[in-house]
Amino acid sequence: MGHRKLKKFAEVAEFPNVIQTHMFPDDGVIFPLKGNWKTDYFKNNNPITVEVGCGRGEYTLGLARRFPERNFIGMDIKGARIWKGAKAALAENLTNVAFIRNRIDFIETYFSPEEVNEIWIPFPDPQPGKKQKRLVAPPFITRYRKIAPAGAIVHLKTDNHDLYEYALEQVTEHKYPLLCHSQDVSIDAQNIGTERFALLTEIETYYEKLFLSLGSKIHYVEFSI
Repeated sequence: MGHRKLKKFAEVAEFPNVIQTHMFPDDGVIFPLKGNWKTDYFKNNNPITVEVGCGRGEYTLGLARRFPERNFIGMDIKGARIWKGAKAALAENLTNVAFIRNRIDFIETYFSPEEVNEIWIPFPDPQPGKKQKRLVAPPFITRYRKIAPAGAIVHLKTDNHDLYEYALEQVTEHKYPLLCHSQDVSIDAQNIGTERFALLTEIETYYEKLFLSLGSKIHYVEFSI
């Protein structure tokens, strides 16, 4: 492991906006902020949005800047990636931002039922050949439903056409209400609406910029669970 990455691991361990306590469903320990994020961490009663597989936290930060009346939590297993988003949030004094370092498989150990109001999934691993590991597959929707109220919105943004089609198939098969979708958000402002278009084109992740430079189309699916 390189010196720079080791330095990031050491720094992120000290960041007050990063939770690194690894909790698991069967360990019998209750995470102290579970059910208490609003009162004990954010000190407000604002709704919570979670960015699943947040990477560098581009959406966690971008949404937090736009919506100071909401709380945002990014979750990812990669500490070196979280470091960048967490450091930026501290530098900007974004008090409506937090990060959790752990696998998405264990998301329900950090939140109580109906504690999370909305979920963003920007550019997840498309998991070719491993559909049940996709972050919009039934096992993950089941996890989201354990922490979100009925009707909570899920946003998927991806350059992978197969994942886009898979998400639409899941929506149809499981009868999730489909709120919006686009095969190419960059040219679809009229269809997706002005506010969505801004969120989907003005906030760009590291990987999105890479995909766009290669000429990829950015797909989007929005549905409720």
